[in-house]
Amino acid sequence: MSSLSRNITYLVLGLMAIALAAWLFRPAPLKVDTGLVERGSMQVTVDEQGETRSHDRFVVTAPVSGRMVRIELHDGDAVQQNQMVAKIAPLPLSVRERGEQTARVAAAESRQREAEELMRRASEELAQAKREARRIERLVKDGFMSAQAAEQARNAEIKVANEAEAARFRATSAAAEVRLAKSGLIAGGDNIHTLFSVRSPVAGRILRIVDPSERVVAAGTPLLTVGDLSKLEVVVELLSSEAVKVKPGMPIIIDGWGGSGKLAAKVQRIEPYAFTKVSALGVEEKRTNVVGEFIDPPQGLGDGYRVIAKIVVWAAEAVNKVPSSAVFRCADAWCTFVIENGRAKKRDVKIGQRNANEAEVLEGLTQGETVIRHPASTIEDGISVEAR
Repeated sequence: MSSLSRNITYLVLGLMAIALAAWLFRPAPLKVDTGLVERGSMQVTVDEQGETRSHDRFVVTAPVSGRMVRIELHDGDAVQQNQMVAKIAPLPLSVRERGEQTARVAAAESRQREAEELMRRASEELAQAKREARRIERLVKDGFMSAQAAEQARNAEIKVANEAEAARFRATSAAAEVRLAKSGLIAGGDNIHTLFSVRSPVAGRILRIVDPSERVVAAGTPLLTVGDLSKLEVVVELLSSEAVKVKPGMPIIIDGWGGSGKLAAKVQRIEPYAFTKVSALGVEEKRTNVVGEFIDPPQGLGDGYRVIAKIVVWAAEAVNKVPSSAVFRCADAWCTFVIENGRAKKRDVKIGQRNANEAEVLEGLTQGETVIRHPASTIEDGISVEAR
């Protein structure tokens, strides 16, 4: 073999060895998580914990001071309107209090008798005015008196009728004052076992009894709470910065309520005041209540039950969207890595609405393209990548 042929052979073998070494020691493509640019529906929600509440909730209080008999009802019991829910034995009056109250009753009864007497007198004057007006009308008709006299008689009749009506109202007011004065003697009657009945203002269920035990209560003390569980609403405490995005009528998706499936509701109102609440991290936050009404409330939910409320503040049926984990900030814009021919290509994109999982793509990506999710700091423009 000639020297030239040997040199060519050695050169070819050397090049093959270099190519083999380069292939063996080439960097492996970086494994990445990928996602697709898709077209479909998308919605943005404000998520927060909430609780159910009876729409019509009534706190029943003690109308008088006294010793309350033990309440035999229990939480959750159904009650009818005007049903007796508690009994109170009013505290007895002292001698001085009884004397004062008896005097008030006597004074009220005297005013009532006076008002009734004035009402009877006014009724007689009205009857006389009517007879006088009829007599003058006949005289005017026969030509013995002028028409002006008839008009004056009718005006006088109207005036006396108004006075009689006023007297009747005064008599009614005096009778009410007598009843009011006598009610003050309910605790000082001859029967020391007189019980005052406390009744439910509406039909519904007892939500909570403060304390069913027999005890002494003051007037105005809350005894129990009654509500209608067929009319439930959901109350969500939102940050004030989030509440400004919510408008009445927006749909609410109720999740995490304990049953199967999701419930539908809608925003009824946003309360106009905010309150300060300390978060679990000790940070003071301004929050406001957003109240929603169930479209079809299910069975089993009660007052004060915990739910997860997702208020839909934006929704669209056909948008280009990408996994939100695939976009990141680069300077003042949004960027993403697109896989083209096995390599990562950095691309500027314009993003619209975003939620926890997806982002709306306005410009920069087309449907069907593959993007890299959760891009690491080691990914650079042009690097070789491979989907996991």
